[in-house]
Amino acid sequence: MSLNGHLQELRRKHQSLSEAVEAAQRHPGTDDLEIARMKKQKLMLKEEITRLSAH
Repeated sequence: MSLNGHLQELRRKHQSLSEAVEAAQRHPGTDDLEIARMKKQKLMLKEEITRLSAH
């Protein structure tokens, strides 16, 4: 996979996680630990996107 293709896939996953976090936060029964896990994963994706974009 090319670098651009990989970056697009990472951005797609980041967007998907953003939507999942927003949806989870709208539902009061959602586990806070699950939301925190998704946010951490989202941050890791963002850091990877930034790192790869700098090259």
